[in-house]
Amino acid sequence: MQCLYHNSLFGQIIIYGVMNMALKPITVKELAQKILANESVFLLDIRKNEDYNDWSIQGRNVHSMNIPFKHLENETEELKQQLPENQTIYVVCAKGISSQRGVEILEEARVMNITYLEGGMEAWSEHLEPMKIGELSNSGVLYQFLRIGKGCLSYMIISNGEAAVIDPVRMTDTYTNFAEENNAAIRTVLDTHLHADHISGGKTLADESNAVYYFPPKDDEGLNFNYHNLEDGITITVGGSVKLTAFYSPGHTIGSTSLIVDRQYLMTGDILFINSIGRPDLAGKADAWVDDLRQTLYARYTDLSKNLIVLPAHFGQMDEINDNGTVQERLETIYQKNDRLQVSDEAEFRHLVMDNLPPQPNSHEEIRQTNMGQKNPGKDKRREMEVGPNRCAI
Repeated sequence: MQCLYHNSLFGQIIIYGVMNMALKPITVKELAQKILANESVFLLDIRKNEDYNDWSIQGRNVHSMNIPFKHLENETEELKQQLPENQTIYVVCAKGISSQRGVEILEEARVMNITYLEGGMEAWSEHLEPMKIGELSNSGVLYQFLRIGKGCLSYMIISNGEAAVIDPVRMTDTYTNFAEENNAAIRTVLDTHLHADHISGGKTLADESNAVYYFPPKDDEGLNFNYHNLEDGITITVGGSVKLTAFYSPGHTIGSTSLIVDRQYLMTGDILFINSIGRPDLAGKADAWVDDLRQTLYARYTDLSKNLIVLPAHFGQMDEINDNGTVQERLETIYQKNDRLQVSDEAEFRHLVMDNLPPQPNSHEEIRQTNMGQKNPGKDKRREMEVGPNRCAI
């Protein structure tokens, strides 16, 4: 029989004569900040093996172990021998529910320094961490929002009390609150292309903020809402000083359009990443679009200044995150190190792309239809549609 009593004076639980201070659950924001600061983190993921193998929390100093929940009670003693003794253990599940029971089971087995991730992988998928990229003209500032659990990157430019948001995800409150905290009003929202791997927050954020919404017309496959054309060569000004110039860059989609920001940065959408390139197949037109992809990467981008800093809309691996917690790199450096940009033969490039297409993102066709306004799934369905890792890169 377990010996347990509660010391109300000090709020402590005594188990088998061992004093155990109950730990608060860790929030996704706290965990994200630990990972971006390269702190050592130990995770015990109790989801099914196939779910863990498909998608898990990553980081340079993240160490994780996968023991499905159903095995916890039967293998507790064996598991104890594998857990660190001098490091906090964070238990992870799908929604932060099973992990609470998992903590209880392990605490009963006298495992110390253990708690759980609040909200689980569902909350992890939705968290956005804002990071400052740099200064712009006339005191403007550029921020990057890392959706660290999905590899999505979005941006906010703030200048003279106005804000522009580029490629926002569906958690629009994050951008609204951040703008308010920085005494700015969102006046412009842009999507660089029709997204297929996640639900865009572009049109919703624009409507909520009474902002102008820009979208590339060549990606209009039947949008059920109005927009301003994001076309090659147009210039959008934020706060009267920071200029965004549209640069047509097809290949991921036929309408994909990059943005040159303040003559310093190149927002490449899903065409070019730090260590990889975009996939051309999410609309079922890879045979046609692979040539556009090559033209953008091997001709159009090469005419630009090599000093531009590339800011992509996704990252594929945690090692693409710099020590300062941002994802960015000089265009020249990417062309020197990215092996997808070293293929001179057109036929070889086509084979490289077509033979290495990763699995399709979860619910990608439903996501495309939702982003066109053709479907309007509920909140829970939208979460379900986005479950899984980022699969935009080749």
